[in-house]
Amino acid sequence: MIKLKGYAYSRIPFLLMSLLCLHAGCKKDLLHWDKVQQLESHTTHRLNRIFFVDNTTGFVIGGDRFNQADMLITRDGGKSWSYRTFPEAAKGLYGITQSPDGTVYVLGFDGKLLFSADTGNTWSFRQLDYLPLKQLAFTRPGEGIVIGGISFDQGFRLGIDGEGQRQSRDSFGYELNDIRMLNAYTGYISGYGVVLKTSDGGQSWDFMRVEGDNFTALDGHDENRVWVCGYEGSIYKTADGGKTWDRLRNGNDLTRKKYRLLDILFLDEQRGYAVGEEGAVIYTEDGGRHWMEFDRFTEHTLRSIAVAPDGSLLVAGDNGTFYRLRP
Repeated sequence: MIKLKGYAYSRIPFLLMSLLCLHAGCKKDLLHWDKVQQLESHTTHRLNRIFFVDNTTGFVIGGDRFNQADMLITRDGGKSWSYRTFPEAAKGLYGITQSPDGTVYVLGFDGKLLFSADTGNTWSFRQLDYLPLKQLAFTRPGEGIVIGGISFDQGFRLGIDGEGQRQSRDSFGYELNDIRMLNAYTGYISGYGVVLKTSDGGQSWDFMRVEGDNFTALDGHDENRVWVCGYEGSIYKTADGGKTWDRLRNGNDLTRKKYRLLDILFLDEQRGYAVGEEGAVIYTEDGGRHWMEFDRFTEHTLRSIAVAPDGSLLVAGDNGTFYRLRP
């Protein structure tokens, strides 16, 4: 019992009232899609990332972590997708990027690396260190950074050349999840309880003042404006190159609905999306101060969100989940 000014109030009605208010707020903020179109993914395996190299060519990568590498390729801006697999890799694909010279690199579990100089028509294979690697980026042609790890247990950062030959290796006590190079010198890494920044092309990395979550993904418009999201539902932004960080959403706030976030996408300074487990898609139109949820069209985890060349949204995730959305 709680006593205030001589009166006794039960905790239970107070908690019920709080929960009802929270529930009512969530209902009020429920948004609806104008169109939801399920796309053929040709697989029941998990899809991890969507990546467009230009207005016509794009990729979706995934597979079974231990047994199969899956890839979808579009040549018409996402209208249609073809499927292929890579027996030489035979592991789930997790990371994809394009080097400044146009080469496309795809990273798989256990250090499997595929790369193509002709936007995916032909591929070469390279075996890196047998590690749980997750994503990669290139500072300039022939200079790449590969990251990965396992939760709070261990993390890895490799330096590779354009042919996938390892040049360096660093180990950490925490997982590294995502990397984005915004130019040849400036880039960010998000990881388990950390966000890192380099200003010298990956030679050194500084810790940012961002903590309290397992930061699963990041998005950046330039070297100053970057957003990161976390598995517990936190979202942070910097507008000054990492000098200060603004917490847009506190994932540890018990009065907020819990979201397990796995990817984030901002269209501009005001409009942004984040996706995660159980088909969650949340949206802001005021720069992240207020987040609303779209009605759910799947119960499967969503792991990647991207903008197609026609302006629609594409999302992909577990069990071959692949959708085109129009808000």
